[in-house]
Amino acid sequence: MPLPVGFTSHPADLLRVGPGFSLAQQPTDARPGFSGKKADGAAALAARAPALAQLQEQLFAESRFGGKKSVLLILQAMDTAGKGGIVGHVVGSVDPQGIKLTTFKAPTDEEKAHDFLWRVRPGAPGPGIFGVFDRSHYEDVLIHRVHGWADADELERRYAAINEFEAELAVAGTTVIKVMLNISPAEQLERLTARLDDPTKYWKYSPTDLDERKFWPQYMDAYQRVFDKTSTENAPWYVVPADKKWYARLAVQEILIQALEGLKLAWPTGDYDLEKERARLKDAVI
Repeated sequence: MPLPVGFTSHPADLLRVGPGFSLAQQPTDARPGFSGKKADGAAALAARAPALAQLQEQLFAESRFGGKKSVLLILQAMDTAGKGGIVGHVVGSVDPQGIKLTTFKAPTDEEKAHDFLWRVRPGAPGPGIFGVFDRSHYEDVLIHRVHGWADADELERRYAAINEFEAELAVAGTTVIKVMLNISPAEQLERLTARLDDPTKYWKYSPTDLDERKFWPQYMDAYQRVFDKTSTENAPWYVVPADKKWYARLAVQEILIQALEGLKLAWPTGDYDLEKERARLKDAVI
């Protein structure tokens, strides 16, 4: 597979969580595999957007003629890491009719009355759909571990349930891509400060963001446990440096492109007689 312009290695190969992975050793301000700077990254993102759009359209088109493949991008991160930017600048470059975006907030009383995956399953993409989870079922093993809302036995049950759920998705034809945007505490503080300095960003700020910052080491430990327990062959994790927003967007775009290319998508030939329809068009002048 040829390297995209500006890359010395495929980011999917560099950023995928493998055996012995240590989150603590991952830089947050690097640009693995990319030789250019910010302006080069912006140009590369724009240049590769048509490739992602075409692959997504092929995915959708195949499903109109019986194709079963779909894609699910799961985004997890500490606050301000750039999940919204990925949705807007990467996923936003494709046809919205084939996108299903699901955002997970604090569970409602009804959702709390069911198993934690009850509210997640309806968000899974059907054939031809490019699904996106902005936060996900991983909240139920991250924040619950950090704040002690679930004991060790329950957390182990949830890790196993997550692996089973994602294996079911894979069997159904869904390619699961899980991305953790890895931001530093210092960069997060700058972004939180910027929100309070810009009236157009006030709505993005939440006092609870500062409350959760106090538990940063515990969250990093919880993420490490997630990677150890749930990065599988069917549903791998990718940890993307996120201090440079432009790099994070570019890396996720390339990870998605590589995953979609691996599906060997093709344009459907249609379920009609091509020559017959061409002949009919000659008589269709009004």
